[in-house]
Order: sequence, then structure tokens, then C-alpha cells
Amino acid sequence: MTERRHTRKFVRTFFTSPTAVEGEDDSAKMIRRAAQLRGMEAPDVWVPDNEDATAPSMRDEGAQNIIDVVSEHGADFPGEIHPRVVWHRDSPTTRHQGFQRMLEMADPDHGAVDHLDGFVIPEVGGIDDWKKADEFFQIIEAEHGLEEGSLAMSVIIESGAAELAMRKLRDEMGKPDNTLERLFLLVDGEVDYTKDMRAITPTGGLPPWPELRHNTSRGASAAGCIAVDGPYDDIRDVEGYHERMTDNQAKGMTGIWSLTPGQVVEANKSPLPPAEGSWLLEADGREVELTTEDGVEVYEGDRVSLEETADGYVLTVGSDEQHLDEDELADELLDMLSYVPSMDDIVDSMEEFEAAKEAGRGAIAITRAATVRIDGIEVEVSNDRMWDEATYQAVQTPITLFQDVYEHRPDQHEDLAELYSEDVVERATNVGN
Repeated sequence: MTERRHTRKFVRTFFTSPTAVEGEDDSAKMIRRAAQLRGMEAPDVWVPDNEDATAPSMRDEGAQNIIDVVSEHGADFPGEIHPRVVWHRDSPTTRHQGFQRMLEMADPDHGAVDHLDGFVIPEVGGIDDWKKADEFFQIIEAEHGLEEGSLAMSVIIESGAAELAMRKLRDEMGKPDNTLERLFLLVDGEVDYTKDMRAITPTGGLPPWPELRHNTSRGASAAGCIAVDGPYDDIRDVEGYHERMTDNQAKGMTGIWSLTPGQVVEANKSPLPPAEGSWLLEADGREVELTTEDGVEVYEGDRVSLEETADGYVLTVGSDEQHLDEDELADELLDMLSYVPSMDDIVDSMEEFEAAKEAGRGAIAITRAATVRIDGIEVEVSNDRMWDEATYQAVQTPITLFQDVYEHRPDQHEDLAELYSEDVVERATNVGN
């Protein structure tokens, strides 16, 4: 596994705030409010955004606002702070502006740098452009007497050139002529990426770009960085936001851009194991969550029906009808069912495997059973899953994420105990160590 060079192993939330709002008595009100977020409303990474979210005429004031707000509130902010500055692969003038503002924000005399974890660089191009940004970081650290590599660099993948650069990153990092080990987050910027690719959709909306998200996750994994998806700008579409995060997590991308504290809450909770386990039934092309009633898993839809006959059962899924005996019915339903384990389930299974391994056994079978009711007819189903060391390590990922959150976000301890119970939290923090 590629070495992770930063304190955080996982980042769930990347929250941007305008650094200066024109026409307000306090132009810093948005970042001042963000700096005081706590608990599940506070992101893992907060990004005072002195680029797209702030008007060009306000960016000098925005840089000063970052200094003022971070100096005042940075010590108490529970996540990491990474301001976003201007940059562009094709504009030396823009790159110089970004450099000057980073230099100003990182000046120890201004009181903010002790609470700044790094900077976010947008609009990068090929790998040589990434090295230009890295060299500016080196100059800033040398100018202000900061330890080399102490400022992390995150980049936003907003062009085909940047996407291709990720393929070269693993070979470039660690060479004596750069300090690219400082790279922390690789963040997708689908809006500008769409523009750079000259993509067209019938509605004018953004393509989903699953290839970009896969490539960014792969590039981050290979280089020891963390992958973050771009903004989901329909802030009222909570279901769509969840679907996007679920799809990302299957690609190894646990982080996502958040535009509101409400999205932060959803994104902070999404990759954590659920508090309650649930059974899902594949019902004519759609997964349906079963309802638990007195220990029985009940299907309440109309896409699947079950009828008992004199010599067995008739199972109908959509227009497909099957005549089955009792064992065949149990097998067919088992193929249609899947189980989403709770945090308690995962910890139980890991503890059981650890105990077996301690006793000298390399593999064990863990049984999952349920009683399923369809149209009033109850069917017992069960299956055995073989657990070995590889299974254990694969299942451990959500627990490792939870432990990373618990270690670095003490402001969320109360929320986690309320979600899972203190007993489950204690066991989850200890298992696998």
C-alpha cells in the first residue's frame, strides 16, 4: 500500500466559503461564520475560497479576511484549513497573484500561518505546472522560515492535462528537484473540466464524468493522496447527493465538495457504517429496503409476489413467474437479497475473526440469517461467508475511516456516541489495533 504522508487518512468533506462578500458591513461574514462550525456541521477540510467563490475585485480584501479570521478562530477550528488561491496553467500573471497572496497569508507576523494546513491550487495543467506551484511553496517556506513541506498542496483537476498528469505523479514524487510529497488532496472540478473538454449535453447540464472520478481516485491511491469529488450544486437534492457519494465510495473516493453546512452533515455521515443493518431485495431491477417487524424482514412492494400452492410456491418478479419448492424458494430469495451491515455487525465479525486467528485458525465461516415475509408468507434464508485475512482487511476500511474520524474530530464524539451508542463506539475504536 502506498504511504500516506499526511495526518488524515480520510477526508469526507471539502467545504468552500467566499472570502469577501461585496456590499456587506462585514465582508468576511461567510468565512467568519464557517470558522465557528462545530460537530457534524464542521468539515474535515475547510477551504476559504479566494478564487471562483469570490469576485476578482474582492480578492485582495479576501486574502486579508482570511488572515484576520484564521488568526482569531483558527486555533479552535476542528478541521484542517486550506485556503484556495488563484492559479492558471496558461497565465503567469494569475499564478503570480496566487503566489503573492499565499506569501502574505503565510507570513508569521500576520498570525494565521500557525493554523493554516496548506493551500488549494486550481486550474493546474501538466506535471510541470504542478512543479511550478510546488516551487512557490518552497519559496514561501524559505522566505518565512517555515519547515520544508509544512504547507500541504492540494490541486483541483479541471483539465485534460491535469488528468493526464496524475499518471506521472507517482514517478515524479520524491525526486530531489521537487517536494511534491506535500500533495494532500486531488479534487475534481467537473465544471471547468467540462469546459476544457468542450463537452456538450442536450440539457446543458454537466456530464457525470465517472471516468474522471475513477482516474482521480486511482491517481490519489497511487500517489498516497486523498481523492475528493467536485461540487454537487443542487443543494436541495439530498437523495441525488447520497447517490453520488455512494457511487464515489465504490471507487475509493470518500471525500466530496460541500457547498452548505447541510451538505457537510450529509457528507460527514455518508461513508460511516450505518447504525442499523438492513436487508435489500432486488425487485425487478430496483433494490428495495425491507422493513423490520418483530425480527421479520417484510417486503411491502408490488414488484414481487409470492403465493403458496398445493405442491410448493409461485414466485413472481415483474412478469417472470417461477414454480419452486421450499428449498428452491429459499435459494432464489437468497440470490435476490443482500445485507448492509451495521457498525455493530462489522465490529462483531472483526472481533470474531480476531478471536479465531488468536486461536490459530486462518479462516472462519460467518453466518447471516433472516426471516423474510412476502405477501404474508415467511421464508427462512441464511448464508455463510468465509472470512480470511484478505476479507478482514477489506472489511476493515470503514472501521479505519471511523477511527481516523474519531482521532481527529473530537468535536464529533458526542454525535458518534448518539448515533451508535457509547459501547459500540468504544469497541469500534479498539478493534483492528
